[in-house]
Amino acid sequence: MNIAPAVSPATLLQRPPDLQVIGLTKQFGHFVALDQVSLHLKPGTFHALLGENGAGKSTLVKCVMGFHAPTSGEILIDSQPVPIHSPRDAHHYGIGMVYQHFTSVPAMTVAENLVLSRYDSPNLISWKQEMESLRSFMDSAPFQVPLELPIAQLAAGQKQKLEILKQLYLQSRILILDEPTSVLTPNEADEVLGLLREQVTAGGLSVLMISHKFREVTAFVDEVTVLRKGQFAGHGLVKDLTISDMAEMMMGERRDPTSVNKVVHHSPTPILEVINLHANKDNGVEAFTDVNLTVYSGEIVGIAGISGNGQRELVEVLAGQRDPSAGQVVINGSPYRATRSEMYQHQVYALPEEPLRNACVPHMTVAENMALRSFDRPPQSNGFLLVLRAIREMSLGLIQQFSVKTPSPETPVGYLSGGNVQRTVLARELSSDQIKLLIAANPCFGLDFAAVDFIHTQIVEARNRGVAILLVSEDLDELLKLSDRIIVISAGQFVYESPTATADFATIGRSMAGH
Repeated sequence: MNIAPAVSPATLLQRPPDLQVIGLTKQFGHFVALDQVSLHLKPGTFHALLGENGAGKSTLVKCVMGFHAPTSGEILIDSQPVPIHSPRDAHHYGIGMVYQHFTSVPAMTVAENLVLSRYDSPNLISWKQEMESLRSFMDSAPFQVPLELPIAQLAAGQKQKLEILKQLYLQSRILILDEPTSVLTPNEADEVLGLLREQVTAGGLSVLMISHKFREVTAFVDEVTVLRKGQFAGHGLVKDLTISDMAEMMMGERRDPTSVNKVVHHSPTPILEVINLHANKDNGVEAFTDVNLTVYSGEIVGIAGISGNGQRELVEVLAGQRDPSAGQVVINGSPYRATRSEMYQHQVYALPEEPLRNACVPHMTVAENMALRSFDRPPQSNGFLLVLRAIREMSLGLIQQFSVKTPSPETPVGYLSGGNVQRTVLARELSSDQIKLLIAANPCFGLDFAAVDFIHTQIVEARNRGVAILLVSEDLDELLKLSDRIIVISAGQFVYESPTATADFATIGRSMAGH
């Protein structure tokens, strides 16, 4: 690649640079992750990068940020090829990235994290001078976060705002956002994206956002570029495209979301009863207190809340991964302690979040992971030995039924994409005809359009068969689509409950935010 003289960083601070990716290819051994992909982020525009999991979105932005060296192709800043070998190089050209997971140090204050984020942090810091500079920066910033507050005391929405503030503090003029609203309430998401939209409209910023949320794309974005299987699949102005158009580019065929058709159950029975339940976090602080809940057969109860408000610990108690500190769980009228034998007796199944950490053994095969519920029972066991042929035959049927894309049943499950790992877990947890209770936690987090639609369909079909379902999700659109009844958890307590059909969207958002 011929390298033209570097663009002056001083020039870049006056306006967002023009960013072009031309014919970018990235190979990992024989695997082609990106194949001749091009993208143009024009100055002062809000651009979305769409595609299924495994489409190459993360590889593309990692090449732009300098984490990966492209096999071939060029990155142009203001029409000039530039070398970007590291995030420091990307910063040199005014490019910064806000990652899906927080990068701040919890024990340090907001001010300390901002200073720490600088590439030119001095060895000896004059805090009087730094605080004056930081207060001046905050006066003109689109978000306000208290400088003296430790990160550990910030709510999730404030932490995400700080991640964006870091890049603005570093004078980045191109922001790359990776699923930036995954931990925010709908109101917070609209606030953050709306304020960034104002910065873009004013001409001081360009944004390239990876997102799976079509609502956000249609509300805030100017243009989209779509990738499919590592290749360029389409581009267009959002005002000229429908959701079906974008989904068609992503999937290679026109596909509208499957409509939710629910069966009416006239005589539901209580399956899960939670009575005055309490549990602590890992550090001994109370995670949730005095939780009472009943889930009936043929009902989906949705738990809405921002990450960190006790819902993860509640799911862990129900799944047998955490002991309660007080209270009782009752299933089918019997006390329940989530032992393996009780799970089998009462037919309790779970779709936990982060399935590779919570529901699978990454180095074990797809077939072995599908058998984790049933390996010790006929026909997969004769009482003493595993019947490997039966395990393989079972997995072949589930792979086909749940459309798991895997080279073979013997492939380690950790080699699969996120969507196919979740399909593997879904196949194991929903394949039983006897299932009575399903506990699902963020089952579609970070998954693409097709995987989300498939999982939603499977959950509703289970509900229609009479399964009681507790759905915990940080995606309010998902809860409003699937749930029969919705409950908001905030600071470890249930603060709002309503049938979904009559729930007030604004009240849900305020309750999630603790108001």
